[in-house]
Amino acid sequence: MTKFISWNVNGLRACDKKGFREIFTRLDADFFSLQETKMQPGQLDMEFPGWHSYWNSAEKKGYSGTAVFCKEEPLNVTYGLGIEEHDHEGRVITLEMPDFFLVTVYVPNSQEELRRLDYRMTWEDAFRAYVKGLDVQKPVIVCGDLNVAHQEIDLRNPATNHFSAGFTDEERGKFTELLEAGFTDTFRHLHPETVEAYSYWSYRFKAREKNAGWRIDYYVVSNRLADRIEDASILADVFGSDHCPVSLVLKD
Repeated sequence: MTKFISWNVNGLRACDKKGFREIFTRLDADFFSLQETKMQPGQLDMEFPGWHSYWNSAEKKGYSGTAVFCKEEPLNVTYGLGIEEHDHEGRVITLEMPDFFLVTVYVPNSQEELRRLDYRMTWEDAFRAYVKGLDVQKPVIVCGDLNVAHQEIDLRNPATNHFSAGFTDEERGKFTELLEAGFTDTFRHLHPETVEAYSYWSYRFKAREKNAGWRIDYYVVSNRLADRIEDASILADVFGSDHCPVSLVLKD
């Protein structure tokens, strides 16, 4: 079995003060991916004996950023999509392993009044083309904060959020296009009807206490890996961020 964890930590330095290291050790994954690290190299000593770590920081300080910890050293590591327009915000890390690619991603938020929706659409097309290109070589595991609740079942209040960032027809459509390109939403593959399963809650209005959340953190895998999915879970009992970790276990 191979265990994967992905977590938008909403600032690793802040999360570290809320028990990140203990959580990291307790969850005991083979691959542990982070989004929204919000830090530059050298701002935090975050090394674990026996682990390899890879970091992609945004040029803008205190913004975005991704990281991956893994026990097995990858064959190759790349950062970004290889497209100038998209590679200033530290959003993508790709690990090439012997029999799969692991892509950790923090998808851009369309923001208030959807002012970044047009850019988001450009990003989505570029990212989908990128992972499709990898998929030609070997199976792909995509994880991270994809900043979209795909279906109405994936958020508490769909009716009032139809024009909100993360639940627009445009964003949901791009996620559908990704799946149609040969990928499987692992959580829905195992739990097609499960309701009130969320990975993000606003810090406002006691949203987490009320479980008024969104499922926007995912493991999405090449279709040919679907029969190896042993478990896909949302670890809602883990605190330290406005997101909780999500996990995937693949049979060897």
